[in-house]
Amino acid sequence: MAQMADAQSEAGRIGEVIRQARVLQRRSQKDVATALGYHQSKVSRLENGRGTEDVRVLREIAKVLDIPPQRLGLAAAPDASPSDPGTEDMHRRTFLAASVAALAATPTMAHHDLIQVLLPGPSPAATGDSSGIDELRERARTVRRLFCTCDYAKLEQVLPGLIADLRQVAGGSSGSAEASGLLATTYQTAVSLLLKRADQGNAWLAAGRAMAEAERSGDPVVLAASVRVHAHVLVRDKHTAQAVNMVRHTVDQLSGSYDQRSPRYLAAVGLLLLRGATAASRNGDRETTHDFLTEAKEVARYVAFDRPDAWANFSPTNVALHEISAAVSFGDAGIALQTARPLMRRHIPVPERRAALWVEAARAYSQQGRLADGYQALRIAESCAAQDVRRPAVRELVADMAARDRRRALPELHHFSRQLGVPA
Repeated sequence: MAQMADAQSEAGRIGEVIRQARVLQRRSQKDVATALGYHQSKVSRLENGRGTEDVRVLREIAKVLDIPPQRLGLAAAPDASPSDPGTEDMHRRTFLAASVAALAATPTMAHHDLIQVLLPGPSPAATGDSSGIDELRERARTVRRLFCTCDYAKLEQVLPGLIADLRQVAGGSSGSAEASGLLATTYQTAVSLLLKRADQGNAWLAAGRAMAEAERSGDPVVLAASVRVHAHVLVRDKHTAQAVNMVRHTVDQLSGSYDQRSPRYLAAVGLLLLRGATAASRNGDRETTHDFLTEAKEVARYVAFDRPDAWANFSPTNVALHEISAAVSFGDAGIALQTARPLMRRHIPVPERRAALWVEAARAYSQQGRLADGYQALRIAESCAAQDVRRPAVRELVADMAARDRRRALPELHHFSRQLGVPA
């Protein structure tokens, strides 16, 4: 009880810091919410001491209102000067860039090769390994499995060659719609990887490529998946309202008659709906989030698999995971953990989804001030997918949790933070 009371007192203090910073700048809640890409209710909740444990939002509002991170209980960027917001922001960008570089277990040349194959102009030299469309199809499945099993280092190595080979086939005189569809799917995987690496700029490039090839393929399923990754990049850049509109427009053209659709079609629509739920929850829109999740549950009634391949990463389990994530976004930690508990006892065969469950649980525990439970959840996530825990978003969460442990009651959390290279 004492720990909970301390957490509530800290939440009230943080809310007051946010309110004072906004008032001193003579900005309205609506103005700040617009800058953040959220609904006004999100800012109101923060100032009232609710939802102030969501470190993602706190970092964003610290930047918008020029609040030193330490005043919001966050880890400071190395050598940042609280009295100089410009310097602090510069160090923050440097810190995040360093985090991205540290993620890869392979030399940075692999990342460079991936970016080169995404750039406009003549296609880079193909590997010569593609004997036909069947082999290319299997290689496309393989790269998707590498993503779902969180082998990001290997994925970054093999993606450039596959993209080059597919570009050669799809752009040739005998280029087929299927080759364009496979290329679009591979670009989609590149988007997902680049977002894991916190490389939004190049993720935009890959998303544009994916959309163009999807249109060439004429396959509505491939197009839906390309819209999904495009919406994902929009959300990461805080264009949440635009992402919601894009998803809704596309879903309206694809929804209905789910009992007559193929598993591949259902998975594409279901994943698109879940992306819409994420965008709406980040926008503070409970009603739209509920609508997307309800429709996703309807689609999931006709799907009963959990496999790490290109189209089967949609299931009732994945819907539940997005319910948890949405609850965390709204600051409803208790609801998030209540939804998560049955999944914690269930076997989830896709490592990336298993890790996501425990990372979101860690966020929820952190919102409740239960740092010890949050640390344990992160260690479980690490056992599911070690590379996934080393991506920038999770490393930042660990650093901020360690910063909140001001009395250093959890030395193992601080040791873990140092292991990840992000000491508080």
